Amino acid sequence: MSAASVEQPFDDDRPFSLTAIADEIMERHPGYRVEIIGGHLLVTPSPDAPHARALTKLMRPFIAAGLDDGETEVLQNVGVWLPAGEDYAIPDLVVVDADIDEHFVENNAYDPVCFRLVLEVTSSNWKDDLKTKVAAYAEAEIPVYVVVDRKHQRVHVLAEPAGGRYEYHRPHAPGELVTLPDSIGAKVTLDVDQILKAGQKKAN
Repeated sequence: MSAASVEQPFDDDRPFSLTAIADEIMERHPGYRVEIIGGHLLVTPSPDAPHARALTKLMRPFIAAGLDDGETEVLQNVGVWLPAGEDYAIPDLVVVDADIDEHFVENNAYDPVCFRLVLEVTSSNWKDDLKTKVAAYAEAEIPVYVVVDRKHQRVHVLAEPAGGRYEYHRPHAPGELVTLPDSIGAKVTLDVDQILKAGQKKAN
């Protein structure tokens, strides 16, 4: 997702908190995604078509593996509540336990205990996905984090969170097939070349 700064005056009557500011931004700028990570606001506009196309391609192997029925669901843009303060993130794609509704915290975000995988497709804010969110998701002990890095043409797989970091991190290049860790609940193999091509703008 593309990061963008939004400079607007906020209502004096509202309590001063990052959550209140995030709500204000979303009210004034419909379609923008606002996250709070490490006490900082990340504001992103609507994704472009290649970003959305990559997500569609990505959903298919998870659904084909049976992860969207029974014990788990495959969802887009679901908030995960992070351990620090009022922090929360909104991953592009997640695999969650089917009882996610029972784990609601606040601000449309859910307890990280019900997340098996989070996935981000990068845009101009690729540094957030490759650094800021790596630490946040590891601290939340989400078992698997996948980053489709459109800038550097890699798919990163991170797993085994411990002590606020992922013990396992491997980047995959075009031409590779990536089998994700069993902890997500089924065997899922991603075609790196196919996913990265889907995330590129189509030639005219």
